[in-house]
Amino acid sequence: MINTFCKFPLWECTRTLIRVAQGQEPADLVIRHARLVSVTTHEVLDDADIAVAAGRVAYLGIDGHTAEHCIGEKTTVIDAAGRYVAPGFMDGHIHVESAMVGPSEYARAVVPHGTTGICWDPHEAMNVAGLPALKELVRDSERVPLKCMVTPGSCVPAVPGFEDTGSKVDAKDIRETMGWDAVVGLGEMMNDPGVLSCDEGPLSEMDETLKADKTLTGHFTVPDTDRQLNAYIASGISCCHESITREEALAKLRLGQYAQLREGSAWQNLEELAHVITENDIDTRHVNLVSDDNHPETLVSEGHLDRILRKAVGYGIDPVSAIQMVTINVADCFGMSRDLGSVTPGKCADLVILEDLKDFRVTHTFIDGELVAQDGAALFSPEPYPWPNFMFNSMHVAADLKPETFRIPAVHADGSPITGDRALVRVMTSSAGSTITKEEHLEVPVVDGCLECSPENDILKAFVFERHHNTGSFAYGFAKGFGIHGALAQTVAHDAHNLLVVGDNDEDMALAASLLVECGGGEVAVEDGVVLGQVKLPILGLMSPKSVEEVAEEVRGAEAAWAKMGCTMPSPFMTMALLSLACIPDLRLTNRGYVDCHTYQFVPVVVE
Repeated sequence: MINTFCKFPLWECTRTLIRVAQGQEPADLVIRHARLVSVTTHEVLDDADIAVAAGRVAYLGIDGHTAEHCIGEKTTVIDAAGRYVAPGFMDGHIHVESAMVGPSEYARAVVPHGTTGICWDPHEAMNVAGLPALKELVRDSERVPLKCMVTPGSCVPAVPGFEDTGSKVDAKDIRETMGWDAVVGLGEMMNDPGVLSCDEGPLSEMDETLKADKTLTGHFTVPDTDRQLNAYIASGISCCHESITREEALAKLRLGQYAQLREGSAWQNLEELAHVITENDIDTRHVNLVSDDNHPETLVSEGHLDRILRKAVGYGIDPVSAIQMVTINVADCFGMSRDLGSVTPGKCADLVILEDLKDFRVTHTFIDGELVAQDGAALFSPEPYPWPNFMFNSMHVAADLKPETFRIPAVHADGSPITGDRALVRVMTSSAGSTITKEEHLEVPVVDGCLECSPENDILKAFVFERHHNTGSFAYGFAKGFGIHGALAQTVAHDAHNLLVVGDNDEDMALAASLLVECGGGEVAVEDGVVLGQVKLPILGLMSPKSVEEVAEEVRGAEAAWAKMGCTMPSPFMTMALLSLACIPDLRLTNRGYVDCHTYQFVPVVVE
């Protein structure tokens, strides 16, 4: 693969690098007296010098050698004074839109934390507005130094036939994107049933990616580590971030797949998955640390990959191994280690200076040899991106959002009325830190011919309204695990991003839904007719034009509202957003109905 994410391609600057390394030309930058984290040998090299020219590393002064011969009159010299220098951090799987800002603003948030590159799956935006939205996002990303390496969404919709999205992507679209400079692979292949059944839809997209010699990224949630996992990996899918048990991650590693250990704002899998490394004497070269989804509040208050590194070390992973998992291992996974992932001669000078290998406080971030962040602040500030009108006009809800709409008829699957005052229904049960929703069969009251929620048992109503094409379609069910009184609504509802509403009374649910239609999307919390918190996301119903700090403050207020309403989950907004994601077990709700995510069949609300 030809890497376009460098200041200059290697063949344009080899002569310069050769001369600088020998002292025949001065370097642009020299960092002296560093403790260099060598990810190629798993060492920390004391008192090392690093000389940079043409955006790449030209010379390493190690084993008593120095870079003094590389210093000229115009060379910038930085004394690391014994601090650590490591390769810039790379996130091997991330959805920028989950941070509720565009990529240039996202870059301003993460680069000060040492992130120099991201492998970004923009399927959230693509589910709403397809390739036109992706093109705008890529244009925005090109205005900042962060290396935004795109893996276009492979599953738009995530599960064909089970939901209505704003757009569709097929093999022809993927073939087009594989020619873009920004594209390094295919976004997570969530249609694992389609892969296992050799469905031409997903396989044709994968074919186009493999023909372009780019990476297939995965999303395997089938509870099988034998024949089906072998088949999935044999298709060419080389990495997966969906392991939730140590056994799953280890099985993937043993079959040659990159296991991407996830630790996001809500999906907190690393504590469990770290045991794969700490309890097994295995080579970790095929392990990545990834964030998947981060709230803006997490990025602003806790950081990005530096946060995950802190947690990894806290869970017993060796610091140098952990750094390998966000540097050279990611570059290897995406076939870019000729240019990225290590501080060695010829590689891009994407570097971070760290105070220690425990807290991972980043003092300096360099991308292609240029200082782009220092002491927690980005040294670049892009102007607001001029998003086109179509990205501000994505709320097309034909359903009448009045309280009566939120009444659930007490009928059997055949339409006959339920007799008695109780009914057994299917309930989606969420738990903190997990992407899984368990299917439970629980009783709810029947009142005046309608199924009611049971707040005392934490059983709430859940509705999903189609919001892309004015179809008026919607479906309903029940949700458990949130513990709130009132109503919550959001248009960040993976992956179709329709209008999702959860609550314990029809009036608050109607108000919450109506507010989001009026403002163009986002999230809102309502209790007894009072709006307790709201985050307006008018760009595709997913992102805000405001700064990441402003959006983080709004999210903080919304989470405080959730807590006031009774929810104790971390980042509950993200957990609720998965209620409609029909490609992860067990039970999900789309605008077309309940989906059994094992059999991939629609199932009724009432258990017969």
